[in-house]
Amino acid sequence: MPLRVVLLGPPASGKGTQGRRLAEAAGIDYLSTGALLREAVENGSDLGRQVKPILDRGGYVPDDLMCGVLGGWLERHEGGWLLDGFPRSLPQAEFLDGWLTSRGLRLDRVIALEVPLDELLRRIAGRVECPECRWTGQLSELDEDRHCPVCHAGVGRREDDGEENFRSRHAAYEQYTLPLVGYYESRNCLTRCDATAAVDEVAASIRGLFFPVGPLS
Repeated sequence: MPLRVVLLGPPASGKGTQGRRLAEAAGIDYLSTGALLREAVENGSDLGRQVKPILDRGGYVPDDLMCGVLGGWLERHEGGWLLDGFPRSLPQAEFLDGWLTSRGLRLDRVIALEVPLDELLRRIAGRVECPECRWTGQLSELDEDRHCPVCHAGVGRREDDGEENFRSRHAAYEQYTLPLVGYYESRNCLTRCDATAAVDEVAASIRGLFFPVGPLS
């Protein structure tokens, strides 16, 4: 049975990096809702036009809109998947529960990455993203040419990584998403993960939840 995993965590906690690593190791699809929405904005789609003013102020995309977007994505990905950025609220978690239950499926694991605010602020100061493949990482990870290590396109700062915008997104996380830690903990499917360690250490810890501990691929 393919894995179905949800990754929770505040902005800049490493969800993109860790999510992609685990999805690749498990051979499952990976979805970053943040990257999906930013791409929609860049493409000028109907979805992009709806969410752009919300993202520009670091706001919270309404539940009905996000559930509609995710419902369509889930229908197209019948195998396993890892969701980064969904659910972000209790109504979204209930939507996902209902979607899974109606198909006789369940979540295998919810992983909550935990990083204090001062470390998150330090991270966003050097965070970059590839506009082509949506790789995210730190400037310190790049060569002098500052090209994406995955697809070799030029990378740059994310428009939503200004401190004011980030603090708005972090406040939205604490208001809407942090309560999901208790929600999933009560269902005995949540694992807390200290994500302040080095990237490889965090990846090994997460991978060890699903596979025998060994060298990372």
